[in-house]
Amino acid sequence: MRAACDSDSEAATRLGIARSTFQNRMKRAAERGLVAPGRETMPGYRIESLTETPNGTFIKQRKEHGEEYTPTLPVKGKTTLVDAEGRIITQHIMERASAEAQADALRAMVDAFKEEIPRVNIMRAPRGSIAEIANQFTVTDNHFGMLSWREETGADYDLRIAEHLLLDWFSAAVSQAPHGDTAILAQLGDLMHHDALESVTPAHKHVLDADSRLQKVIRVVIKTIRRIIDMLLQSHQRVHVVMASGNHDPASSAWLREMLAAMYELEPRITVDNSPSLYYAFQWGQTGLYYHHMHKRDVKDIDRVFAGIFREMFGRCRYNYGHGGHRHSDQVIETPLMIVERHQTLAAPDAHSAGGGWLSGRSAKRITYSKDFGEVGRSTLRPEMVLGASKMQAANDNGPRTVAA
Repeated sequence: MRAACDSDSEAATRLGIARSTFQNRMKRAAERGLVAPGRETMPGYRIESLTETPNGTFIKQRKEHGEEYTPTLPVKGKTTLVDAEGRIITQHIMERASAEAQADALRAMVDAFKEEIPRVNIMRAPRGSIAEIANQFTVTDNHFGMLSWREETGADYDLRIAEHLLLDWFSAAVSQAPHGDTAILAQLGDLMHHDALESVTPAHKHVLDADSRLQKVIRVVIKTIRRIIDMLLQSHQRVHVVMASGNHDPASSAWLREMLAAMYELEPRITVDNSPSLYYAFQWGQTGLYYHHMHKRDVKDIDRVFAGIFREMFGRCRYNYGHGGHRHSDQVIETPLMIVERHQTLAAPDAHSAGGGWLSGRSAKRITYSKDFGEVGRSTLRPEMVLGASKMQAANDNGPRTVAA
């Protein structure tokens, strides 16, 4: 039919079908070797073979190969299909950006953020603090941006609840804490539930129950952390900030550390640990404090890692304490090197945790450390105990004040 016509359109019209349908059928026929002898190859096709049959010669056509392959990223693997004699039939090449290239891109992004962030000067330091005391406000796995439905998981949780709950907890914890010299904001990882525009875990691409868009989550996280730092500055001489990387937010924790370090670089009362390491430490007199999300090392063997990475500080300290999260449950182990503690979270469980039966309590702790005697006190506050605390504090801050003569 096609050979007797001047064009595909004419052939399609004579057959009573659409031109696109005719062209698709011709392509399928070419792939099956049903093209008549003498018929030139179709655009984008090549001759695969010629077969002699009693009915004549049939031409089998295949799609033409693409342009010459040139790698644009490092080659990470190949999949090769060979015949019985070991000859290559086809090969698939996998490319992936190297870890170094990804890290360079992240550093460039952070450097750009730094130039635009306004530097902040903070209010005056409070009076009457105890010089030997530091209060560690320990929170982990808050998962801003997670969605949890009470009927499925036992508790509701979304971006708004996460923000109000964390502010309520800090308002109550700060009001109950001793008047220590230094506040340690120990945020131990997974502050954000997802780390990119897609709601998946960065490493294994597990689909997550997400409440909101990434940019909105980032906006709420920045606002919440700044309000928390302001609370701590009102009751302590100094504030040390630890923003540990978690398995849910490795990139977000990196830009958050750098942003806070740049934002408060002119304020001598605030220090931010912006180390790119997954392990962090802070020395308070003879007390050594160590932090890791515990997604790489668990309670049972992380003491050796802390002591090895921070060996000089570890040697100077008589009392040493390790802290982490990740599993959303409490566990304390005392080893010959230190006391290691894994902490619960304030967040509700998600559908994955509830469905798997991984249930634990919800809490966060304020732990008080002495320069000379290690831990000297603590307070455990649960979500039900702190509801509305931030609103009460705001009302008190805005109410009438008496100024001493």
